Amino acid sequence: MKEVVLGLLGLGNIGGGVWDLIRTFGDEVETRTGIRLRVKKALVLDKRIHGGHEVPEEVLTTERADILEDPEIQIVCEFLGGEQPAASMMQRALENGKSVVTANKMALSLHFDELRAMAARTGAGLYYEASVGGAIPIINAIQSPLIANHIEQIMGIVNGTTNYILTRMAAEGAEYETILKDAQRLGLAEPNPAADVEGMDAAYKLSILGSLAFHSRIRMEDIYREGITRVTAEDISFGREMGYVLKLLAIGKDNGDSIEARVHPAFLPADHPLARVDGSLNAVYLYGHAFKDMMLEGRGAGDAPTASAIVGDIIQAAQNAVHPMPWLREDALPVADNWQSKYFIRMKAKDAPGVLAEVTGLLAGEGISVSAMMQKGAAPGGKATLIVITHIAPEKAVRRVVQALNPEICQVENVIRVEG
Repeated sequence: MKEVVLGLLGLGNIGGGVWDLIRTFGDEVETRTGIRLRVKKALVLDKRIHGGHEVPEEVLTTERADILEDPEIQIVCEFLGGEQPAASMMQRALENGKSVVTANKMALSLHFDELRAMAARTGAGLYYEASVGGAIPIINAIQSPLIANHIEQIMGIVNGTTNYILTRMAAEGAEYETILKDAQRLGLAEPNPAADVEGMDAAYKLSILGSLAFHSRIRMEDIYREGITRVTAEDISFGREMGYVLKLLAIGKDNGDSIEARVHPAFLPADHPLARVDGSLNAVYLYGHAFKDMMLEGRGAGDAPTASAIVGDIIQAAQNAVHPMPWLREDALPVADNWQSKYFIRMKAKDAPGVLAEVTGLLAGEGISVSAMMQKGAAPGGKATLIVITHIAPEKAVRRVVQALNPEICQVENVIRVEG
């Protein structure tokens, strides 16, 4: 039997979930692996408040040095959330030769280079399976079983809050604000939901996943980001009539000489595997030159699923004599700002001769062809809803068309990309 001594930075939802899993399932883990996990210290703001978990008084501390500077503690597990002080505390732990396990996608994404460099310098391990997709073993899959592949594409539903909102909007025909308030009441969305609904959470995760999959550092500022706040029940309904399902996607593509990295709502064909991922579930769809298509799906958040991934990382860190370090290119590939996709364009157009010709003429002038079109009727002289779905076209060309349309006769109400 090998004992591994742990320090927990934080004892909130995730830290408490890890404590509970080790306390209730640690004996079984020891039987299976020969490793006994012992939590020596857990950092809290106030010893009197620690989430109701059965934690002995002697384990609790309010001093970070009790964990970061204790030579007996071998692995530091970070559950503070946010960028700071989490990043600097992980940096200090690695500097002291302690392996770090984290689920903190924000701190990891923003400080990946320096954390990775410190781990390489001291030989400590940096493990972060739970930072993307909760219990879904996507990071391990990319770094180990799929390492003999050129991964060309990633598409992920990596934020459970937005997937829950879009699923309910589709099922009930309700508007975004109505479902958001209900999700907040149920505790599925934060009181300030901006990180989720504006795509920040998904972008942090894409920064991590894309960097690993394409072996080229993708920074947050490189990622195009658009949230779901402008999506309407009308968009979802019209898309469904045309055979599509709307999701907030984190998309990464390796184009050989450049990379695409973007987070935005996108329509998928109804028979695409990701289109069937509903509620708060997460899923990541990959395409590689050898394995072809693959999708991993599961619980992307929650105390227990996240704790499961974290304890898995702890065991790996304890078992590895040499800690794995992902290879990244020294000169990162540029991130493209003019990618190509299909486009769903919803407009209010005058029900008059020549309007359709103007729309199709502007599209043709940019070399954009129309894949499908639908019009919802209007009274004579009034305005009709016109939906155009293009064939694959450059992003900037579509933007030029939208800007060139005369709003007096044809007003664009939303543009949503179409993938798959």
